[in-house]
Amino acid sequence: MLDGTALMPAAVRVAERRRETHDTWTLRLDGGPALAPGQFSMLYAFGAGEAPISVSATGDSVEHTIRAVGAVTRALCEAETVGVRGPYGNTWPAPGGDAVIVAGGIGLAPLRPVIRALGDRALVLYGARAPRELLYEAELASWGAQVTVDAPAAGWDGPVGVVTKLIERADFDPASAVAMICGPEVMMRFAAVALLDRGMPADAIWVSLERGMKCGVGHCGHCQVGPLLICRDGPVFRYDRVEPLLRVAEL
Repeated sequence: MLDGTALMPAAVRVAERRRETHDTWTLRLDGGPALAPGQFSMLYAFGAGEAPISVSATGDSVEHTIRAVGAVTRALCEAETVGVRGPYGNTWPAPGGDAVIVAGGIGLAPLRPVIRALGDRALVLYGARAPRELLYEAELASWGAQVTVDAPAAGWDGPVGVVTKLIERADFDPASAVAMICGPEVMMRFAAVALLDRGMPADAIWVSLERGMKCGVGHCGHCQVGPLLICRDGPVFRYDRVEPLLRVAEL
C-alpha cells in the first residue's frame, strides 16, 4: 500500500523565472527533490491543480520549463511558490559514445540535461513551428545545434521544414551512436523511421512518451498505453519496445 504522504506536495519557492518564448517559462526552484535527466516532478499550482513537468536542468540548480497552455500551466508559470512531489519516472540512457538528440518544440526541455552532460558528443537536431517558438536560443548556438522551422519569419535564414529532414543529411555514425527523441508523437515516429533508414538499430533509439498523468505512481491508470503505464514504466522507452503501440491510432 502506497503511503499517502508520498502524494503530498512539498512547498518550494521559485528562485528565478525566465521567459523563453511568448508562452514558455523556465522556473528555477529553491530546493525540492533531486532529479536525473529524463525524470519528471508533479508540480502543483496552489488553487489551480497539478501537472507532470519534466526536469530541464539537474544538479545544484533544478529547473522546469513549462509552456502555458491551460489553467494549471499558466498558474505554474506565474507562481512564486509551487508544490512539488517526485521524482518520478526513469532516465535517459548514458551513452558511452556519441548521441543524436532529436527534439521538437517543448520536447527540447527534457533533453537539455542530456545535451549539457554529453557536451561535444551530442549532435543536436531541433525543430520548431516558427523562430519565435525556439527554446534556449543562446544555448542552441553554443551546442552547435542544427535548427529548422516549419514557418519562417522575417530575418530567418536557416533551414525550413520538419526536423526529420535534418536527420537525412546529418553527419553521424548510425552503427555506433544512440538516439534520443522527444517531441510530438507523430514527429517521434517519423524521426525514428528516418534514423532506421540511416541504418541505426531500433534498440539504439530512445523516445520519451507523454500522456495525461494524474497520480505519477502507477495507480490511477490515466497514462496507460497498452500494457504500459507511462509514469511507472517510462517516460523513457527504447523504441523497439513501444513501436507497435505507437502504430495504433488514439492508443
